Amino acid sequence: MQLKGKFNKEEDKFNKAYDTDYKRTLKNISIKMRKSVTVKVMGVVLFGSMLIMASNQVPSNAQSQPSEVKAKDWGVTAGVATEIARADGVLNRNLTELVALSNNNAIATAVAEIPEDTSKTIQELLPNYKNIGVANVDNYLNIRDKASENGSLCGKLPKNAGCEVLEETDGWFKIKSGNVTGYVKREYLLTGDVAWEKADELKTMTATVGTETLYVREQMNTDCKIVALVSADEELEVLEQHDNWAKVQVDSDQGYISLDYATLGYELPKAESVTELKESTGVSSTRVSIVEYAKQFLGNPYVWGGTSLTKGADCSGFTMSIYAHYGVSLPHSSASQAQMGKRVSSNEVKLGDLLFYGSGSHVNHVAMYIGGGKVIHASTAKTGIKISNAFYRTPITIRRFLD
Repeated sequence: MQLKGKFNKEEDKFNKAYDTDYKRTLKNISIKMRKSVTVKVMGVVLFGSMLIMASNQVPSNAQSQPSEVKAKDWGVTAGVATEIARADGVLNRNLTELVALSNNNAIATAVAEIPEDTSKTIQELLPNYKNIGVANVDNYLNIRDKASENGSLCGKLPKNAGCEVLEETDGWFKIKSGNVTGYVKREYLLTGDVAWEKADELKTMTATVGTETLYVREQMNTDCKIVALVSADEELEVLEQHDNWAKVQVDSDQGYISLDYATLGYELPKAESVTELKESTGVSSTRVSIVEYAKQFLGNPYVWGGTSLTKGADCSGFTMSIYAHYGVSLPHSSASQAQMGKRVSSNEVKLGDLLFYGSGSHVNHVAMYIGGGKVIHASTAKTGIKISNAFYRTPITIRRFLD
């Protein structure tokens, strides 16, 4: 079957204009239905980043077998009903065409997932690990400067983060993860084959920024709007790959980067350097306290619209709830928070100040400064509450709410 067409959202119909590309494959699709009907998937048809086809016939030579296709809404909504039907049914191993059994009333839309190199082992895909360990905890694992509960805190290893196991001593592992080297309790770390299997499940395609400032753009060209500015060495989660462009996630924003200025590879989350703050000259006890309080929730979930520091919060819900604990009332909106408090410059920033990010002058993300050039923030559903470099992207404004 030769398939052509691109869905026109405005007119709610297909426009016959584009040949399909049968060479690319897809692991995740979303089927949006006008009616709740049974869908049988025979494979995929892809044009650029758009997958579109509907049919009421199943080829007679199709081999019936369970599908491993997972539903993921990465496509356009196409203005149809919001119900998403899981693509469970018949799958053609050759993945040459999509046929949805829907009385010609289904619209399938999706984008290409990053093709996985199945010819390589997990050890080859993660070459920086030789004796891998994976954090087996609910939120994060404390890293100490010696193999004892009395050791000073020097870092935190988030849930499912990777590390290199250097040695074992008295129920503790000495590890290195990111820029942090220290000791963790043996019982909370997966090692050996179990760790490699877990790493294979968890690995994420990332783009490591290789230029001083990388533009994240709204579209795959240099003439469009800039979504964010990202600093050197930052690792961005890759959602899609299109020739020399990649679609990436930056907090709640998504956009495209040129791969001329970034390197693709698989990664696991890494440890963050965290030291216990103490009151000192020029740093108030309240500022130290609010930062230490915020760090308690590192690794907890990101939930859009949430305000719970334990069950889940979004970026402004996180800062709102932290400040509420100290008697400061803030609205549940990063844009609104950015209009409050006292504006300060980047070289004046202090513990507890809020940094606001976004596109142009439009604020859509907020983080709290915790010292050492770092911020803590509720970033994405994938990462949860995390620590990042304060200038991992360029702040639009910095606001102070504490004296």
